[in-house]
Amino acid sequence: MASSALPPLRYLTPFLVTVSLAPRSTMAVLLPKDERVYSAASDWWDEVQNSQKWQDGIFYALCAAYSAVAAVALIQLFRIQLRVPEYGWTTQKVFHLMNFIVNGLRAILFGFYRSVFLLKPKVLQMVLLELPGLLFFSTYTLLVLFWAEIYHQARSLRIDRLRPAYLMINGAIYLLQVCIWIYVRVSPNAVALEIAKLFFAVVSFFAALGFLLYGGRLFFMLRRFPIESKGRRKKLNEVGFVTAICCTCFLIRCFMVAFSAFDKDVDLDVLNHPILNLIYYTLVEIVPSALVLFILRKLPPKRVSDQYHPIH
Repeated sequence: MASSALPPLRYLTPFLVTVSLAPRSTMAVLLPKDERVYSAASDWWDEVQNSQKWQDGIFYALCAAYSAVAAVALIQLFRIQLRVPEYGWTTQKVFHLMNFIVNGLRAILFGFYRSVFLLKPKVLQMVLLELPGLLFFSTYTLLVLFWAEIYHQARSLRIDRLRPAYLMINGAIYLLQVCIWIYVRVSPNAVALEIAKLFFAVVSFFAALGFLLYGGRLFFMLRRFPIESKGRRKKLNEVGFVTAICCTCFLIRCFMVAFSAFDKDVDLDVLNHPILNLIYYTLVEIVPSALVLFILRKLPPKRVSDQYHPIH
């Protein structure tokens, strides 16, 4: 029994002291394999988060991506204007103009990311980073408005209240957001920041709901059209794909923003979370915008169409 007893503490003391003074890389060797992998991944993540080279690379890559999307939207706007110069500001033109503005603002912000993320007071940084998100909401809910008008016209329902409703909803959202910014400025505490993020999450959720409601209605209405209807299949795919893309991106934004309100480790608009910013903005703005612009790339017909309405 004596041979199986643990060695006296005085024999273990040198080993314990050596381990406690060993560098982190040496300590990792003493861990089990799974824990060594986790430790290496954690070390790499910390290195990336705090590396200025990685920050420069990621944020300037976001700047380039937003610039490319903005350029595509602007080129498409010019093409539409050259194709139908006799029309005023149609829904299609406004949509591409707003896409250009949103993506252009994001490109500028990420181009000067270090100055933006270090702005004081905090509310000024929030305004610059959240305003493009609100404009993104207004840009893509414009598609919901357009589909709602088509659906109501097809059902012989009134459409004169749809545009005022769109303007009133957007106006109320912007007004509430300004009130939240004022509250953050007056009382810059954690609760105010959580309220700001949760409000944006709720707005994103209702945007996704709007796409499901009117995109879904229009999709199923088009499915009931005769198979031989001209352009039925193409329009069906267009509505279905755009609905799925926009609904998904707004839901992702909703959950990520809501989650970041309660967990500082996944805070989005901070300097030392470049990879998280890359994933977030790629999923919720860059990829959806690029896909929607590609799907809606078709130019309007030169002749007068009942489905192409100028904005009065």
